[in-house]
Amino acid sequence: MQTVIPVGDPKAVIRFSAFLAADVAKKAYFERKFMGTSQNSIIQRLTDLEGQAGDTITFDLSLQLRKRPVYGDDKAEGKGVELRFATDTIHIDQMRAPIDLGGRMTRKRTIHNLREIGRERGSEYWAKFLDEMMFVYLSGARGINEDYIEDVTWTGTAGNSIQAPDTSHILYGGDATSKATIASDDVMSKAVIEKADVKAQMMRSTDTENATMRPSMVEGEGRYVLVMSPFQSHQLRNASSSDWVDFQKAAAAAEGKSNPLFKGGLGMIKNTVLHEHESVIRFSDYGTGSPGVLAAARALFLGRQAGICAFGMAGGTRFQWNEEPTDHKNSVEICAGTIIGVKKTRFKSRDFGVLAIDTYAPDPNA
Repeated sequence: MQTVIPVGDPKAVIRFSAFLAADVAKKAYFERKFMGTSQNSIIQRLTDLEGQAGDTITFDLSLQLRKRPVYGDDKAEGKGVELRFATDTIHIDQMRAPIDLGGRMTRKRTIHNLREIGRERGSEYWAKFLDEMMFVYLSGARGINEDYIEDVTWTGTAGNSIQAPDTSHILYGGDATSKATIASDDVMSKAVIEKADVKAQMMRSTDTENATMRPSMVEGEGRYVLVMSPFQSHQLRNASSSDWVDFQKAAAAAEGKSNPLFKGGLGMIKNTVLHEHESVIRFSDYGTGSPGVLAAARALFLGRQAGICAFGMAGGTRFQWNEEPTDHKNSVEICAGTIIGVKKTRFKSRDFGVLAIDTYAPDPNA
């Protein structure tokens, strides 16, 4: 006789909460590749509210010391330089997604198998939604992406505002200098990626109001990450086949090539590991006109602590799983959810670890 764990059994709830969390972690792009609890992570997961009360985390960036030294026998006492900090805040809120398993006559499987199916669909849903949130917040825009779960009017969640890139943290393809000046030849290129690499390295040296944009350290080497739309990577790949081979060779020969930052990567230009993802934010109103008429995409050039993620539930049970019989126990409804907040890191009204690269990016199959 088959063993069936009934609806609402605590063993099933605990087990499937943990399984759901593990599944989402394996499937979510950002968590799988770029998220960690250390300050070296591209996306840093703050753990302050995991298992503790509260819905807000305030975190600080320690700024560089700037005071001139004391020379010779000049008196140093009383001239100590003060430590300076910049502050940002992230909020968390609950999100849930109910799944209706249908009535008794339509269910052809045991409740245990239906749990497995519900978990699989739920983990796919949450992995997709969390990645989409991260793309929106890091990009500072919702864009026109047709397959997003939230519609184009979405303004974020948990009180974490979606913040457009400040003018010092955005680059454009080709010789464009703004959204309006994007033209059909302002595409993704080796040149604009190298410009982003240089800009990141010189961020504070050329403007002391900016914080240093630091690369993630991989076996002693600093690495940035570029995540672009497949439309943009198509342009880059077809610009020069010999260059593309060089990009791949550079990644294959790099220190730390087995690190998750490199897994699934397309290649490397200078210190920048290249990636592509279908959920990169796209637009349809660039170029001249009111509005513009050109398709564009916003690639993300990422350094360490580019984004922040915080959960309100601890460890392996960061996702909750609940089961309830409905309609006089004829139907079963599962509700899977989490308590979470995400945002890009921003201090003094300026982005911290992310550059936006906007380029003309049409669908090559259109």
